[in-house]
Amino acid sequence: MAEKKMSSCRRNQLKSLLLHIGAGMLEEEVLMAEEEKMKYMEESCPTLSVPGSMQELQELCRKIHKEIDFVDEERYDMEIKVKKSNKEIDDLKLMIQNLKGKFHKPALKKVRMSADAMLAALLGSKHKVSMDLRANLKQVKKEVKEEEKQTSDWRKNIEDKAGMGGRKKMFETEA
Repeated sequence: MAEKKMSSCRRNQLKSLLLHIGAGMLEEEVLMAEEEKMKYMEESCPTLSVPGSMQELQELCRKIHKEIDFVDEERYDMEIKVKKSNKEIDDLKLMIQNLKGKFHKPALKKVRMSADAMLAALLGSKHKVSMDLRANLKQVKKEVKEEEKQTSDWRKNIEDKAGMGGRKKMFETEA
């Protein structure tokens, strides 16, 4: 016989039951982790009794420093092991990819889309960014320098000053 379809009511009931069971399991895991943490802290960190004399206090500091050094060495060793294993995992993944065959990139299709539409698609409707690049450019005005003005008038100035040290023109304009 063909497999019977489950009604949506029954399917929703089973989903909610599974979610309820999963939530209970997560709560148990959290409690277990908390208990393990407390147990570990009690074993590795006994209660601290502060001594009364200065010499005993210095001895306690030396002891704590030695423990800190030991823990730092262990942490460093663990970090090195983790880095080494991560590198091995990456190498193995690369080997698997090479064994499967070469990865062929699919041919990309041309998409006609404006820059504004592309940004809206990437960023979503929350961000409204305009890609009017010309509006963002600075307006640059050409400033005519005084030196350029002087260089353009040099012929007139020479003609004005020609003859009698430029006095000829002065007399002609007065007359």
